[in-house]
Amino acid sequence: MRTRQSIVEMFATFLQFEAEHFNGWVYDAKLRRNIQNLLLQIPQTQSAENFWAIYWHKAWQTQPNSLALGHLSAYLQETCYWAVKRTIPQFASLQSSLSDCFQIAIAQVPKILKGCDPNQKASLKSYSTVAFGNIIRDALRQKQEIDYANDWALLLKLSRKRLQEALQNAGVTDKIITRYLLAWKSFTDGYILGKSPGVRKLQRPDQDTWDTITQFYNRDRLTLNPPEIECNAETLEKWLVFCAKHARAYLYPVVSSLNLPKLGQTEGELQDDLADNAHESLLASLIDQEEAETQKNQQIEIHNLLITALGKLTPQSQQLLQLYYQQGLIQQQIAQQQQIQQYQVSRQLAKARESLLLAITKWGQETMHISPTSNVVKYISVVLEEWLQNYFRNLESHSSEEK
Repeated sequence: MRTRQSIVEMFATFLQFEAEHFNGWVYDAKLRRNIQNLLLQIPQTQSAENFWAIYWHKAWQTQPNSLALGHLSAYLQETCYWAVKRTIPQFASLQSSLSDCFQIAIAQVPKILKGCDPNQKASLKSYSTVAFGNIIRDALRQKQEIDYANDWALLLKLSRKRLQEALQNAGVTDKIITRYLLAWKSFTDGYILGKSPGVRKLQRPDQDTWDTITQFYNRDRLTLNPPEIECNAETLEKWLVFCAKHARAYLYPVVSSLNLPKLGQTEGELQDDLADNAHESLLASLIDQEEAETQKNQQIEIHNLLITALGKLTPQSQQLLQLYYQQGLIQQQIAQQQQIQQYQVSRQLAKARESLLLAITKWGQETMHISPTSNVVKYISVVLEEWLQNYFRNLESHSSEEK
């Protein structure tokens, strides 16, 4: 993947896929014009990536439906891509599409912006590296569970609240939802009652179980207001299959992108309708607050500190970190290569990270007088994760150049 260099590229281009592979960067015309106009006003920020990340983040906080969201979605494309690419191999059995997973993760940019505090030391990119990984990991775990569950297993795992939300989302009327919820309750009660303790796999109910489910429904329908008419097993099965279908779609929806074309129009994207309400006062205040030189010196100091701490780790810990971050191997692959147990890999990686985390925390206390509260440690963990990824990725680049 070609890394974007200029501020205009970083905040106005979007990743393009072809056959599940990176196929270049595509400009969004409106975002491009907007960032170019702002750079003309303040040319001293031509290379101030962190300045613009904070600026658009704060602009989004005051105007969520503004061009700021588009600029930040563009900015986080690379971070999202690498987080998804690293996470997918952990769920190899799902054969997940890289582009689909990328869309699932990038659609959660508003959630990431809401969770990240622009005033903290950890950058937006650092925070989102971890957040994107968690988002796609949760989505794939959910997909894994749903894909392997047949309709009957899914219905048994559902809560009443989730099923009701799914049916409401599908546009089902309240009266029909009440009927379907009673059918679902009759099914769960009847299925559990009729299930043989020796049968582990959840299958379609047999005829005796359907008779029990039907009996429960026809008994309890009289408690509804107004009471429902009697129902047979065939109708109940049809209702339950309908419920399972919409619950599955609700729990694992198809994700739309801001870059989709407008419905019924040959030109323009959904993002074009976002208003541009940037505030000059915000821009001015951010310029005043900019402490680029101080931050740069701190970053250099932290970098040197971590290089030293890394050198103090055992040779095996250094090798595991290199396999994980530089070669992109997952823990199972590392365990096979090193001929050790996976739990040993996990434990040693955690111990190595903990040692590096302690070094930064101690530096923060002594140099910056920062108390190591839970929130501070959380942000330091995010910064450390980003540093490890960048450090070993750069090592790989240098190795390639030397060859």
